[in-house]
Amino acid sequence: MTELERVPPGVDPNVPSSARVYDYLLGGKDNLAVDRAMAERLLKVAPDSRLVARANRQFQVEVVRHLAEQGIRQYIDLGTGIPTSPSIHETARSVHPACRVIYVDYDPVVRLHAQVLLADSPGVAGIQADLRRPGDILGDPHVTGLIDFDQPVCVLMVGVLHFVMDEEDPAGIVAAFRKRMAPGSHLVISHAMAESDPAAIAQLQAGAAGSPVQSRFRSREEVLALFEGFELIGPGLVPVQDWHIGPDDTRIPLLDAPPRLRIDGAVGRVPA
Repeated sequence: MTELERVPPGVDPNVPSSARVYDYLLGGKDNLAVDRAMAERLLKVAPDSRLVARANRQFQVEVVRHLAEQGIRQYIDLGTGIPTSPSIHETARSVHPACRVIYVDYDPVVRLHAQVLLADSPGVAGIQADLRRPGDILGDPHVTGLIDFDQPVCVLMVGVLHFVMDEEDPAGIVAAFRKRMAPGSHLVISHAMAESDPAAIAQLQAGAAGSPVQSRFRSREEVLALFEGFELIGPGLVPVQDWHIGPDDTRIPLLDAPPRLRIDGAVGRVPA
């Protein structure tokens, strides 16, 4: 069977997907030629992008483990991407087996993987939905059936909001979830930064213009504004490879110099 014959219904093999590009950068195999071409274009401009992708994943795993240790038992992962181990539910449940997780992504390939991997995982579900329509997500029966918004919840928007253009109102998307989050809830964001190498930004924007992987590189002030109504914990908004919380840092450093493509991460908490 050829690669094109394996493409599921609803997927255009000529259009790259951010989820599949990220999968390729992480060393996965659930991607198409168009995704690999886009990823290689990115690597040509920013050769350390594989390490940045790994650092972004490491940031996500560390945050989830920390929050699970702090007693957070509910997680909504927006822009999940192709499943990668350790997953959110694997990480959270390694701390407490009662943790519940909703995975959300717009890509049909992600949905198919979720259906297979989560079929025998009570308390974990995956839905196909558009982040830009938060009301649909918050009202989805899978979400309302698993998530109790009267209790603290962690909402993850890791590596996804830079694909939301200004006219699609990223601040409004965050605010829609913030309104439903009880005190003690947390918001996790990582985002492509305007402080990245200017030449790399220009080349990447030119190469991805008009496609689903076009990105809006936002400034530190713009990303911090997304945390309105939250108080930052840990080191605040810093490059993902530098984010750490707790007394012991046993992580293996992934980057020994600032990357051309900078991704910053932060975690906000809804005050009591």
